[in-house]
Amino acid sequence: MNENSAIIFEIEKYCRDAGIAESTFGRRAVNDGKFVARLRSGKGVTTSTITKIEKFLQLNGIDQQANNKKNQKNIVPKLDAGAKPPAIRKKTKKAKSDELKKANFRFYDNRQKYLMFVNTCSEKWVVAERMGMELAHIHPTPPALRIFDAGMGDGTVLTSVMREMHRRYRNMPFYIVGKEISMEDVRLSLEKMSDRFFEHPATVLIVTNMYYTESPWLTPRSMQAAATLNWMDVPLAGDSAHEFHEQIKALQPVLADSWQVRASEKTGNPLYVRPSVLVLYREDQKFLLDQVIPRPGQNRADYDLVMASQPYRARMPVEFKVNKVISPLARSLAPGGRLLGIHSFGDDPGLEIIRRVWPDENPFITNRHELLKELKKDLGKSHRDLKFNTYSDKRSLFRYDMHTLPSEVDDRNTPIGTSTLLAAWNAVTYVAQIEDERLEDVMSDHTYLEATRDVLAEYKGLWFNDESYVVSRKRA
Repeated sequence: MNENSAIIFEIEKYCRDAGIAESTFGRRAVNDGKFVARLRSGKGVTTSTITKIEKFLQLNGIDQQANNKKNQKNIVPKLDAGAKPPAIRKKTKKAKSDELKKANFRFYDNRQKYLMFVNTCSEKWVVAERMGMELAHIHPTPPALRIFDAGMGDGTVLTSVMREMHRRYRNMPFYIVGKEISMEDVRLSLEKMSDRFFEHPATVLIVTNMYYTESPWLTPRSMQAAATLNWMDVPLAGDSAHEFHEQIKALQPVLADSWQVRASEKTGNPLYVRPSVLVLYREDQKFLLDQVIPRPGQNRADYDLVMASQPYRARMPVEFKVNKVISPLARSLAPGGRLLGIHSFGDDPGLEIIRRVWPDENPFITNRHELLKELKKDLGKSHRDLKFNTYSDKRSLFRYDMHTLPSEVDDRNTPIGTSTLLAAWNAVTYVAQIEDERLEDVMSDHTYLEATRDVLAEYKGLWFNDESYVVSRKRA
């Protein structure tokens, strides 16, 4: 066992015993939430850092007797050949709910899993291509082409769509609203925008942390929230991408204050402390964009394209998905506007890996047909000008892949590397939205890696299926 492996082993054991995530350990021990992830990737570690880790483990040791009892409960019995895997310990709904509330759990805020997934899989590229195809079917009207991104993430999809928008509409002003509650994602998105302002000067970019029922209109629903609205109007001086980048980078302290969140006592989901709106545009375009730049209390929705890629957790009830997310987005469409929704579908090698570990797992509980049926019911007769398009599987379903070298999975004589297996396992558990506490139950041995290796070898790679649907408003 090399030095890194020994350290990781001790950290894993401590995290299991203490019931904390590895990112939490990193922050507490060395003030670096990505420390363990860097160790796994082979990064070196200094002697002083090792000393800090050892000191932390000594000062924060868990009572050994209590650990022994806990570990005895967590032992997974070995199976005889042909035997069915044991059922994972089941907890009551109330116990699960209480634990999620206590941990303030929210799946998509797990930064390490998210960033690793984004960088090892092609979903963002493929989704951006699908979104770009919708631009051929919209009918923008003056004064601008209006786009709403229902979850910017790291900005990869939005910037790709903006490039396609510029190719199709070079001389048309753009009004783009991005909803994102994660300050880290806002930072990653804004880092990509300086080139967009340079290539397409007539761009107004608005970023907000408000809810789906508020963000399309840039208006909080409650009087109390409206009274604390933090509206930031930022004209960017200069005419070069470098100048724009420097000014956007200087906004970091402001964003850190404006994008603070608190955890919901009911669900653990993050809620904004203060509703915020950041408006960015080029100062030398202010006269041209006067009718496009939004102002507090004077905003409309009327979007030509709404991009809704993975805007809700797959396991949420269909009523929640519709009432809290899709219904308000559909109401925000302009005449001739289109909403493209995308979510995970399953029926792929990723789900096969999950079911080899959890045989009865079914994370994708709502398909597009059920979703749009509920949407029709929710909207009622008040929106008869909306059309609901599920399309055929051939048009609706699409796949994306995990990036691997062909020699990693095609050559039977070459074993699949551990780093590839861990990346694949991270991707499948991220897509299936498996909670950390359940992962700890199965990662005490190497069974999960064997299941991952077998499926990758069988399919010569790893891919996932998404499905899409379209809600469109008739032209006036």
